[in-house]
Amino acid sequence: MSDLQRKNAKVMLVTLGVVFGMIGLSFASVPLYRMICQVTGWGGTTQMVEANTSDKIYDREITIRFNADVAQGMPWEFKPELRSVPVKVGQDGLISFVAKNLSDIPVTGTAVYNVTPLKVAKYFYKTQCFCFGEQTLQPGQMQHMPVTFFVDPAIMQDRDMDDVKTITLSYSFFRHGTRELESAIEKYYNDHGS
Repeated sequence: MSDLQRKNAKVMLVTLGVVFGMIGLSFASVPLYRMICQVTGWGGTTQMVEANTSDKIYDREITIRFNADVAQGMPWEFKPELRSVPVKVGQDGLISFVAKNLSDIPVTGTAVYNVTPLKVAKYFYKTQCFCFGEQTLQPGQMQHMPVTFFVDPAIMQDRDMDDVKTITLSYSFFRHGTRELESAIEKYYNDHGS
């Protein structure tokens, strides 16, 4: 093999390595975005923790509103049991969403979520949630899906949060394994800049 052929082979191998690396990175981008947003609270992505370790409950009350949607073609009914609840900063809150499979076959769904206003996401923590996990409902089955949450007392020291009186927690269910779900997750993270 000539010197020129070895150089060309080396360039080709490096180019193929870069191409395959870019393809791998494109497949990993949504999970990486999700992880970064969940850790930082960027883009309305709430924080997840094991438990509320706050030792103080403040008098400041914030109304938590709940929104529930299903994607087109998802044969479920999905709604919160209550439209809103008042919670004091540092206090645990509990809400249950109800999902019902309206079809005559088992259907698996995955929920995508966020909070608004986006700036408050870093202070809104969930300790239990059904989000981003697969939920399978049998034909006609109804299931309660609880969410426990709290507003971090650190919000009291952030003057940019003084105007926050209402937080909206939104969930959208998509049929699991569909391109619509992948697109929704990708769009969510692209729209929220994370």
